[in-house]
Amino acid sequence: MTQSIDEKRLYNHVLGGLAGAGMGDALGAATEQWHHTEIFAKFGGPLRSFQQPPPDTWSGAESNKLGQVTDDASQMFYLANKLIECDGSLTHDDWVVCLLQWADESPHVGNMGPTTRLVVQALKDGEDPNLVGVIGTSDRQPASHGATNGAAMRVAPAGLIHPGDLDSACDTALVTCIPSHSTQIAISSACAIAAGVAHALEEGADVFSVVKACLYGARRGEELAKEHGRIVPGPSILVRSELAVNLALKAESLPEAIKLIEDSIGNSVDACQSIPAAIGLFVFAEGDPLESIVGGTNIGNDTDTIAAIAGSLAGALRGVDAMPKDMFETFWQANADDEFDINELAEGLTKIALNNQGGSS
Repeated sequence: MTQSIDEKRLYNHVLGGLAGAGMGDALGAATEQWHHTEIFAKFGGPLRSFQQPPPDTWSGAESNKLGQVTDDASQMFYLANKLIECDGSLTHDDWVVCLLQWADESPHVGNMGPTTRLVVQALKDGEDPNLVGVIGTSDRQPASHGATNGAAMRVAPAGLIHPGDLDSACDTALVTCIPSHSTQIAISSACAIAAGVAHALEEGADVFSVVKACLYGARRGEELAKEHGRIVPGPSILVRSELAVNLALKAESLPEAIKLIEDSIGNSVDACQSIPAAIGLFVFAEGDPLESIVGGTNIGNDTDTIAAIAGSLAGALRGVDAMPKDMFETFWQANADDEFDINELAEGLTKIALNNQGGSS
């Protein structure tokens, strides 16, 4: 059936959200764990094109190809596929099945993050994931458990199926946080990105309205965590995201933005660092998809995740047509035979999004 103008636009931006995250993941794979000074020295400035991940990166150790995604976008693709299978109505059981399917089938499980790895093993062993790593004979898990960025890195599809509906995007994001990332820090971070992506799909959205949606999502995630999650000591995603945005607005160059954000926010696997950093770099890039993922790639440390998150926001805002065609083609070719067809995922998510908007396909 011929797409309507609105449907064509929505598809372009849904595909942009998926591709922005995937391309950021693939670009950042070549610099993960490096310091930004090493990156600039190695490439004579910021890295702006796909490279074969070197052996001293997690992806290089797993023999990833140039332009290939890691566990970040791979989990996102599995989530997108599961949302299509369940017509957007994701349950807890659906998500657990999806996560275990990814762990059993994906070629990228070697890149699995620390929290996800422990929870997947517990689920496979038939153990209660809420008791993973408990302190002594108590039922208290360490504050650091479940406060990493694994939920936010894969959450974009939760926003892509709910254009303009921030609360529903947060509700779907919450489902993907349990049982692996059930702290208020991780839930707030996932809701921030899901809400930002959901708003980015709307006509008339701009960089600062997307930031406003991210902040709404961060606040909403904190509220949801009080009822459904685990409250642990740690920084506020909302407060640190506001700080990251202010730092980005002060910077006059990418090196300055990177240094300001790394020094004050951080760039590690901790959600309270990487998610605000990604939002700040999205702002510094003025929402441009390539510049957003370049910022995340060159900040150092958890570069693939930061670039993926910044890319999901920028791609959803600007659409896939705003991305360099040669880079998108390289990315598509590198991942064409690996798990899912990104175009088919975008079509399926767009259909759900239209139904959620009250539209028709």
